Amino acid sequence: MTEPLVIYSVADRIATITLNRPEKRNALNPEMVSLLTKKLQQAAADEEVKIIIIKAMGNTFSAGADLAYLQQLQHYTYEENLADSQNLSNLFSTIYFLPKVVIAQVEGHAIAGGCGLATVCDLIFSVPEANFGYTEVKLGFVPAIVSCFLMRKTSETLAKQLLLTGALFSAQQAFDYGLINFVTNKDIIDQKAKDFALNLCQTTSANSLRLTKQLIGQTTNPDLVKSLELAVKINAKVRDSEDFKKGIASFLNKEKINW
Repeated sequence: MTEPLVIYSVADRIATITLNRPEKRNALNPEMVSLLTKKLQQAAADEEVKIIIIKAMGNTFSAGADLAYLQQLQHYTYEENLADSQNLSNLFSTIYFLPKVVIAQVEGHAIAGGCGLATVCDLIFSVPEANFGYTEVKLGFVPAIVSCFLMRKTSETLAKQLLLTGALFSAQQAFDYGLINFVTNKDIIDQKAKDFALNLCQTTSANSLRLTKQLIGQTTNPDLVKSLELAVKINAKVRDSEDFKKGIASFLNKEKINW
């Protein structure tokens, strides 16, 4: 029997949503993105769920796109790229606007789309060994959708540094930048994240959590919907560029890209 791409479980009012493609480093292909969105919506509608934790199987939280997905992108029309970009935007928006707190439990590298997935969560636990990075520019992509969230989470100066260089940075650097909340050793991160979620379940009002998250989102990000609409179009447009085609071809052929 084939293992599900996304595992969903509930215990102690905590829904755990687990990415389950360890052999592909939990790459966010269209099916994975759609399933994550559906499971988050399921958790939002579940009256037994108060807090949500997103984690991953294996040693990588998510390493961005996989080879098969990149190969498909080479042949997408603008309309197909638009729909695919909207799919990722829907996932990130679902997390951001979800009426329940979403915690990312990062136990391995979070790169490109995987870094974006962690970024948009309300709170982030990470192991010290994890690297983060918005590496899209190195392959001719644009970190369009995640930029809409990152720009509200940090300064323009830091956002430009991270998005324009595509450089990797450590969990400790991410903590120092204010991008993640906790750096916790691998042997205790599961318990630490669970204890934190349980504390929220036991000491806070679900309605107050919902309204506080809504208030923060609407006051710091009032133009998010418009920003995302533009980001989706830019994301689709860049995929028709020569730089994008060059970047993907070089990556697939394991060749050094000479920009």
